[in-house]
Amino acid sequence: MNVLVRVRGLGGPLRRSYSTRFSSREVRRTFIEFFEGGHGHRVVPSAPVRPRGDPSLLFVNAGMNQFKPILLGTADPRSELAGYRRVVNSQKCVRAGGKHNDLDDVGRDVYHHTFFEMLGNWSFGDYFKEEACAMAWSLLTEHYGMSPDRLYVSYFSGDAGSGLPADEETRDIWLDLGLVVPRERVLPFGLQENFWEMGDTGPCGPCSEIHYDHLGGRDASRLVNTASPEVVELWNLVFMQYNREADGSLRPLPHHSVDTGLGLERLLAVLQDAPSNYDTDLFRPLLDHIHQVSRCGPYGGRVAAGVEGRVDMAYRVVADHIRTLAVCIADGVYPGMSGPELVLRRILRRAVRFSTEVLQAPQGALGSLVPTVVHILGDAYPELQRHQEQISAVIDDNEQQFLSSLQQGVRIINKTAPLPSNHSIQPLFPAPVAWSLHRNLGFPLDLLDLILEERGLQVDRVLLDQLLDTQQKKVRSNSTSTAWRRSSTRESNTRTRAQSTIFPECTAEVRALFIGQQQVSEVAGGQRCLVILDRTSFYAEQGGQSHDLGYLSRLDLPDVLYPVEEVAVAGGYVLHLVSPAYALKVGDRLHLHLDQAQRLACMVKHTATHVLNWALRCVLGPSTQQRGSHVAPHRLRFDFSVKGSLSTAQLQEVERLVEEVIAADHEVFCQEVPLKSARTIPGLRTVDEVYPDPVRVVSVGVPVTELLGGQTDGHHSVELCCGTHLLRTGAIEDLVVVSERQIVKGISRVVALTGEQAKQAREAGQVLAQDVASLTARTTTSSRRHDAQRLSKEVGLLTDAVDSTPVPQGQRRELQAQLRSLQRSTNTAVRKVESQEAAVRAQGVLQQKGEQVVLVDSVEADSLSVLMKTVNQVSSKRPHSLVMLLSHQQRSGKVLCACQVPKDCVVVAAHDWAVAVCSHLGGSAGGSQLVAKGMGTSSDITEALRWAEEYAHCRTPLKDSTTPPPEDSNTPEHTSA
Repeated sequence: MNVLVRVRGLGGPLRRSYSTRFSSREVRRTFIEFFEGGHGHRVVPSAPVRPRGDPSLLFVNAGMNQFKPILLGTADPRSELAGYRRVVNSQKCVRAGGKHNDLDDVGRDVYHHTFFEMLGNWSFGDYFKEEACAMAWSLLTEHYGMSPDRLYVSYFSGDAGSGLPADEETRDIWLDLGLVVPRERVLPFGLQENFWEMGDTGPCGPCSEIHYDHLGGRDASRLVNTASPEVVELWNLVFMQYNREADGSLRPLPHHSVDTGLGLERLLAVLQDAPSNYDTDLFRPLLDHIHQVSRCGPYGGRVAAGVEGRVDMAYRVVADHIRTLAVCIADGVYPGMSGPELVLRRILRRAVRFSTEVLQAPQGALGSLVPTVVHILGDAYPELQRHQEQISAVIDDNEQQFLSSLQQGVRIINKTAPLPSNHSIQPLFPAPVAWSLHRNLGFPLDLLDLILEERGLQVDRVLLDQLLDTQQKKVRSNSTSTAWRRSSTRESNTRTRAQSTIFPECTAEVRALFIGQQQVSEVAGGQRCLVILDRTSFYAEQGGQSHDLGYLSRLDLPDVLYPVEEVAVAGGYVLHLVSPAYALKVGDRLHLHLDQAQRLACMVKHTATHVLNWALRCVLGPSTQQRGSHVAPHRLRFDFSVKGSLSTAQLQEVERLVEEVIAADHEVFCQEVPLKSARTIPGLRTVDEVYPDPVRVVSVGVPVTELLGGQTDGHHSVELCCGTHLLRTGAIEDLVVVSERQIVKGISRVVALTGEQAKQAREAGQVLAQDVASLTARTTTSSRRHDAQRLSKEVGLLTDAVDSTPVPQGQRRELQAQLRSLQRSTNTAVRKVESQEAAVRAQGVLQQKGEQVVLVDSVEADSLSVLMKTVNQVSSKRPHSLVMLLSHQQRSGKVLCACQVPKDCVVVAAHDWAVAVCSHLGGSAGGSQLVAKGMGTSSDITEALRWAEEYAHCRTPLKDSTTPPPEDSNTPEHTSA
């Protein structure tokens, strides 16, 4: 059928008719059926956009991600994955954050997306270049009906610096297929365009791309790979035939694979004769829906400055981002504060701002688009249909929170921003206010930069970076403070339940101000000061618990922030370290705003610390005493007395006891009582400190009044504590000990995580356990040296991951033990295979050199270890010969050197020989009287061999020495050690 769409024009939006012979559903289905029914490919469903067990990725960003274990050779041979040979699918991909990040480009042009679909077919050790090229051409020209006159293909032109030849095989395949591919349309390109690599190491190889000319009727060769919107890359066929080693060298793979990627959005723009991806049926219903809920004119497809261009940009941003939000939430990724969740949060807030500010859509408009997304994509990805209501609810809730923060943030910016000056230097926005906006209100720093840029301002970036760095250091810090202090000011109550938390509002009056050591009655804007209030809801650093963060605001000036950077106790008073943007004076009335997320996180960790202390005493006995602790939002740390490190069984029992308390959802009781009365409580835990009187008793599961009455048996957690706590233990959710070690003799330290962090630690442990099991299975099938060496490296990398990743400590120890065993077996396998290869090389040297007493030769060896073993083998067969072997590394120009002399040789030491030869080659060497090895550099291995042999002859009166010493200044006579 013929439809009218918008296209870009200098005079504004134009319209033209085009054919929609293919819908997105038909295109996707045709691709799958072509490879499944016509070419025996197995259909594999799209993986979730959040990678499982791949910390190198924030999101799945390419179709090959889920097949990386096959391509890397790390697939568990017992798994279904290992049996894949021909595969086809349509993979959901997100490119936002990390190495591939298109977020900031979305909307500015008509072809970038944060979410897109990658159609792909794969061959794992099955077909290769010829079949891949033939199938791709057949699908495009015969099944999709593309005109061959508009298609161009590229191939790898080679790279001399990398020692890679041109991929003439692929070039000839295109020319010999019998298809109408003129020679002038088969174009060579270099490493950047036509050599694909998974990463710094791993499978890689040349690729061949198919490009499409949207205009046609011309020779568009010069526009290929120039980022021209008229000639676009459609399909990339990657031929993986090498492995990039850690040293940068390339090793041929034992099995070749094909990995292809065809972007559905670009393909549709071609098949539907659309001027851009946004004019296809993947986006048109969304753009129409956005128009219905906005107060702007229809989408015009413009990419230009001015109001109209910004409106069309907003259309593209909202249409793209709502697709990404829906797909990610359906796959279990929710807007949050770290990792992919933080990226999704930024995407949502960017969409909200463009929707409300530029398109003037009402609140809730963004969530109303979800059914349209489900209608477009739901057939291909049924999880969108299952979670439609949840997706809308998550978007609506986050939009409401952000709009509230946005409105308050803009008011604060308006009050705080300095007036632009006539000076060349831009006025600086206070960094503490920027940090408080970001931390406490969730105001995006990039949005702040944009708003300030519009006003000719900029944030004090140097100081802001310092604040960010300080926060990171606090997160990593391991404070040991456990001092007991009590403020003379009153702290307002905080109530929490397992499902909700209530932080009552608190207002206070400024009682005193200090700049440094000097007390003042007033401070000007920009002066850091200490503030004492008549009451406070902020918790000061004490009892091992981190201080609160947040900000203050004046009751008469609510849109000015006074960020609170630290809270401490001195002389019985709570001191708030504040950076005022406006003046502050004694007597001012303030509203106190806690960073509630930080406070709640500390409450969870503090109650969990008490339960952990109790569980440790249950497992280790009453002689176990607390020796220090620190409670922070991200983790808890607890030091205690114990003779030796805990066993894995003890750790697991401690965690089991804590889990029982969490599951029981015990009430947590807090009450101040006279110190003398508190000391009568059975099972009371104390530390070696001087306590105030009265003291605060924190009891889990038993009211303090019952404890004072002696009505309990003491088998529960009860401690003296000034910290903040939960009302019920169920809010802890989970606890995992991720580290346990002896810090000094007799004192151990445990580090534990709670809640979602604990869950993530358990998941990470499961992933690592699967990786170890897979590596164990693959180790038993290895027989080649390169495979054994690669497995040995993998064991080392996996060991590092197990050592550094937060996982249950008991599981970490088990995995470490398995990996130590694996390391021994892989090292043994490497040594065995190296010895076998060395024997073969040694036999070749002996056959060529015969009975020579000075035996110098070159062999192929990619490591000093193999070269040294070869020297050992030759010397064992010729015990009276002086043996030196060199190996020229062609790619790097390095020359490896190894030598050995007889035990009774007194005229030439192996060390001196190797040092002389390697010094001659501009390198160095070391060793003993009998054996030595080293390395140098040379472009002429023949000259190096001659020099090495002459050095030995000059010092050894041997019968077979017939060559006179060289007479130049560089002879061994002049370089003798």
